[in-house]
Amino acid sequence: MAERSYWKGHLRLSLVSCAVALYPAVGAASRLKCHTINRRTGNRINEEVVDAVTREPVPREDRVKGCEVARNEYVPVEEDELEHIRLESTHTINIESFVGRSEVDERYLDKPYYLAPEDKVSREAFAVMRDAMREKKKAGLGRLVISRRERVALIEPFGKGMLVTLLRAAGEVRSPTATFEGIGDFEASDDMRELAAQLIDRNSAAFDPSRFEDRYEQALVALVHAKAKPAGKAGHKSAANDDAVPARSNVVNLMEALKRSIRDEASAGGAKGPAKASPKTAKATGRAAAAKAAGAKPKRAAPALKKAG
Repeated sequence: MAERSYWKGHLRLSLVSCAVALYPAVGAASRLKCHTINRRTGNRINEEVVDAVTREPVPREDRVKGCEVARNEYVPVEEDELEHIRLESTHTINIESFVGRSEVDERYLDKPYYLAPEDKVSREAFAVMRDAMREKKKAGLGRLVISRRERVALIEPFGKGMLVTLLRAAGEVRSPTATFEGIGDFEASDDMRELAAQLIDRNSAAFDPSRFEDRYEQALVALVHAKAKPAGKAGHKSAANDDAVPARSNVVNLMEALKRSIRDEASAGGAKGPAKASPKTAKATGRAAAAKAAGAKPKRAAPALKKAG
């Protein structure tokens, strides 16, 4: 069965135009459906649409969009009025400019869609725009109306088609200044950075989204299945809690934590084998051992962490 398009219109670059269709690039995850029910009867609860003041039910024909202009003061806007002010971008994505893909701040990326030519006649013009952007390593910026709201969109080649990503408005992205200002200018020592780099190397792998399952959803399904069994059968133990709480640790020193992580991974992952220490790390370790034997304090003191628990 062919995928159903979410939006249809035209993609235009100057005088070049082609009919296109927009398809969702992401879908809702297959989740267990949970509803609010009556605890006594077990029946599902229906919520009525009522007037906030009179508390009387409001029939569908009396419901209209109202835009708030002051507290508890709304201006009604009819469907035909909304249709009258529709923008050109309602049915056309007009590419206004091009940018390097790496220039786009990831925080502005919102929701992705696939873009494909709508008919055979449009394939040639579509391919010309797609291939030109790919050759120049550029992405287009345009506008389109989704759910009555005009959104800026990033358009880029993606396989045989294109990827359209709706962008957040500038006012929606918060500055990190207030969040990060309390972090300070602390810099880790070279030795700690090298140990952390070894941990990163040991745990590096190709990105595989299938590995990241929703463990809460799995635990919820298991819980519901267990409760749905006849009375007297074995109870349920949530798998999601098996490793939810880390074991209490006696590690109180960041350097020791890094070293212990290296040792634990080396002993647990036999196939990987222990990572070779760089000459710089070996040298630093040798100096520390010699200083310890001589009763001298090492030059760098690792910052102490609070004991867990």
